[in-house]
Amino acid sequence: MDLNDDARLDTSQISDQRGRRGPGLALGGGGLGIVGVILALVLGVSPSDLTGGGSASDSGTAVTSDLAQRCKTGADARRDEDCQIVLVVNSVQSYWSTKLGDRYTASQTQFFTGQTSTGCGAATSDVGPFYCPADATVYLDLGFFRDLRTKFGAQGGPFAEAYVVAHEYGHHIQDLLGISDRVQRSGDRTGPQSASVRLELQADCYAGTWAHNAVSTRFITSISQTDINEGLDAASAVGDDRIQKEFQGRVNTESWTHGSSAQRQKWFSTGYRSGNPASCDTFSGSI
Repeated sequence: MDLNDDARLDTSQISDQRGRRGPGLALGGGGLGIVGVILALVLGVSPSDLTGGGSASDSGTAVTSDLAQRCKTGADARRDEDCQIVLVVNSVQSYWSTKLGDRYTASQTQFFTGQTSTGCGAATSDVGPFYCPADATVYLDLGFFRDLRTKFGAQGGPFAEAYVVAHEYGHHIQDLLGISDRVQRSGDRTGPQSASVRLELQADCYAGTWAHNAVSTRFITSISQTDINEGLDAASAVGDDRIQKEFQGRVNTESWTHGSSAQRQKWFSTGYRSGNPASCDTFSGSI
């Protein structure tokens, strides 16, 4: 992924809360991140039971972030991983703002460590990156990208990280379009053809459409096949079947919430090849 050194970064899209002492974890309803599914699969609980069910009180201490000083241009993003994530967030939001026009409302991304308060309740790093529709925010503990390599066996790399960010913003798009609400009302949470799996695969497909159009946002000058392979490898690493086999030694399709490795790769590729969100209809027919 070759970055545009002259791109101007907008750190106002990022809330950097790393180092903040957050509240204790609350359990209830809410959203779940890209790998919080591990706990759901191993513990046999609903994914929505792993984050808080309402606003959590914030007793944290204030922190001062230097993102605005460090992350000014694409050249900074080339040298600094934090700035690279800022650039990807800027690119993803630029793409969707252009695509959806007046229907698009910007989302914040919050960097945190350990645990944090969200509009969906309190959450810890254990759930991985996630999107909370209640406050329209993507939550990232950047230590997850290390875990993606060391715990889940992904090869990692800049585009693996970009795939994760773009997937979570895919959930923001689903929230804006009312898709998430329909899935929530359906109550169809687990199983290989469930609405939950279809929602996650559509977010993978939306990530692919951004990848196809990333250069047009002018934050990125080129994406290579090596980059796409990194994204596909990351998608495979967090497939339900692969996670179950690694952590349980067997595969139980009836508890799936995110889709198999092959399905996640298929739908990311579908979005990348077409570059058109209309190709991301995972709710029709078999997946």
